Amino acid sequence: MSEYWLISAPVDKSNQQIWERMNTVTEKASLSNNYKFLIPELKVGTLDSLVGLSDELGKLDTFVEGIVKKLAQYTADIMEDSKDKAQENLLANGVDLHRYVTHFQWDMAKYPIKQSLQNITEVIAKQISQIDTDLKSRAMTYNNTKGNLQNLERKAVGSLLTRTLADIVNKEDFVLDSEYLTTLLAFVPKSNYISWQKTYESLSDMVVPRSTKMIIEDTEGALFTVTLFKKTVDEFKIRARENKYGLPVNFQAMLLQPNKKTMKRLRDVLNALFKHLDEVAAASTIDANMDIPGLNVNQQDYYAYVYFKIDIDLFNFK
Repeated sequence: MSEYWLISAPVDKSNQQIWERMNTVTEKASLSNNYKFLIPELKVGTLDSLVGLSDELGKLDTFVEGIVKKLAQYTADIMEDSKDKAQENLLANGVDLHRYVTHFQWDMAKYPIKQSLQNITEVIAKQISQIDTDLKSRAMTYNNTKGNLQNLERKAVGSLLTRTLADIVNKEDFVLDSEYLTTLLAFVPKSNYISWQKTYESLSDMVVPRSTKMIIEDTEGALFTVTLFKKTVDEFKIRARENKYGLPVNFQAMLLQPNKKTMKRLRDVLNALFKHLDEVAAASTIDANMDIPGLNVNQQDYYAYVYFKIDIDLFNFK
């Protein structure tokens, strides 16, 4: 059981008597396991000062409890698949919480007992505030890193039309350091495989015969290489587009000014409209408040279409 009761009672002739009496009526009857909670002699001050401090301590207690719970919850969230082990990682001064509270020792270095209770309270409040600030900073760093990783993972498994090719192609797939020859990549839909094989050599002059090779295939099509003379590259691209080959190089730019009240609905409509470009993106839950690289953007999300957020307030110098 993880619940503990910290109690305090007036002493009789000696502290030992009250401790033994409590053990007699509780522990021997298996009502509780008892531990001494050792607190040094603090500079209590006057009754008025204690009354005035009691309100501050109540607020500080609520604040500290909130930060501790936030830290514990964040630890569990970070561990995700190992949440059952999160408790093992919640330590106080290097020991588990049970041992910490049952063998509590006052930290004389951090909280000198020669200081007043008011000063000690202020020190604790300052330290907890710093912990809260550090937690927010580290949480932001973690979330950014996690978002970027998820973005890269989506790109790594998405459609060949949208995913990065850095981990797919190799230098062996290309003609490099040639004065005259170069290698292009073309995305060919599955329905056009036969047509590609029959026509790629004739799409322009000076295409190297039998130079095409399939690099990778997904559910929509495949990525092929083709080697040709550099001076015919432009002609080859034009003819390839006319036959619906190749990675899409023609885009229609569109500027949308969304209605603030219907931004989520607009995002849903765009996702439905362009979901054919990326099956993974279409199946993802997308947050319209997150942005990707551009002006005033944060690389936290990924869309099947190119997206830049433009904040014109950046240029408002009033």
